[in-house]
Amino acid sequence: MAFAPVGPEASFFEVLDQHRASLLAALRRGGGEPADGGTRLASSSEVLASIESVIQDVLTSLARNKAPVFTIDNRSSWENIKFEDSVGLQMVPHCTRRKIKSDSPKSVKNFALILKILSIIYKLVQSNTHATKRDIYYTDSQLFGNQTVVDNIINDISCMLKVPRMSLHISSTSKGLIAGNLRYIEEDGTKVHCTCGTTAVAVPSNIQGIRNAKFLLIVEKDATFQRLLDDNFCNRMSPCIMVTGKGVPDLNTRLLVKKLWDTFHIPVFTLVDADPHGIEIMCIYKYGSMAMSFEAHNLTVPAIRWLGLLPSDIKRLNIPRDTLIPLTKRDQMKLDSVLKRPYVTCQPFWRKEMEIMADSKMKAEIQALTFLSSDYLSRVYLPNKLKFGGWI
Repeated sequence: MAFAPVGPEASFFEVLDQHRASLLAALRRGGGEPADGGTRLASSSEVLASIESVIQDVLTSLARNKAPVFTIDNRSSWENIKFEDSVGLQMVPHCTRRKIKSDSPKSVKNFALILKILSIIYKLVQSNTHATKRDIYYTDSQLFGNQTVVDNIINDISCMLKVPRMSLHISSTSKGLIAGNLRYIEEDGTKVHCTCGTTAVAVPSNIQGIRNAKFLLIVEKDATFQRLLDDNFCNRMSPCIMVTGKGVPDLNTRLLVKKLWDTFHIPVFTLVDADPHGIEIMCIYKYGSMAMSFEAHNLTVPAIRWLGLLPSDIKRLNIPRDTLIPLTKRDQMKLDSVLKRPYVTCQPFWRKEMEIMADSKMKAEIQALTFLSSDYLSRVYLPNKLKFGGWI
């Protein structure tokens, strides 16, 4: 079934179209992006060769009566991270590294677990099959202990081999949702048509083709996402796409946002709570995280803009103070941490908004807008922001 344009008149999107034109101009000045959509995957033969090289090093050490060691880039230190406005947070070329020793009581189990998961990955790649992180955990749940152990080891292996996690033939169950004017083809050939109605579909783990998109709104929280669907926001703002990662985004949601940007170069906006946690989530989409900095090129979208909820909007809209929430000590520590990050230097308007929050010592959830009217967010706030360029 074809999508019927039921959104506002073309003139509504004039400022939005100008913004897209400026994004495209900036891309051309920067030399553009890879024609394949920017995602840099490793071939199966490259992955197999990398694993064989690691195992060969282990065997060589044993032949020399030396205890084998895995050496992995240290992703837990800001000293190993550099920032580029066009990419986000990424690891420096010559960073400090940590050793996982086979003869150390503290790391011998971790060493063994890495070997086990390397063996699983090798078989998956060799047979061209895929498994979820949960599948791997259940191959020996008693040995692994919990899912987090598996997740961390997979990230360590991806970093050690210098290949994207998708190339390891390991996927994760998506927690994100997507709705709007979008059609895509899943890896198995299934054609999916998202709708502009009141339902959403799960973010796919891997997609081969995407069609039909104009602008993208990333919504921090599932509750807000569902409310916008109930208010028929996608239909009234058509053509548009909405995505939520339901809080901190999983890998699949970040990959999809990146894929949409690389494919269409459409404006991408975030709608988050006016609090330190919401700001950090927005920064993960835009600039990435320290933990996944080794894969920044495949995950970050520096073109993302902050649409709302801005701390300055609280005063501008006369939101009553009794609908606001005092910053906790933990909030203040998080805000101080974000303000010290390297990307804030190139975002003076973001810094100003965060300083407004720090000075007021108050935060606000998006739901605070319901004080003005129950559908103020979908019928007034967002449409006006999009029409008049109210993003930073």
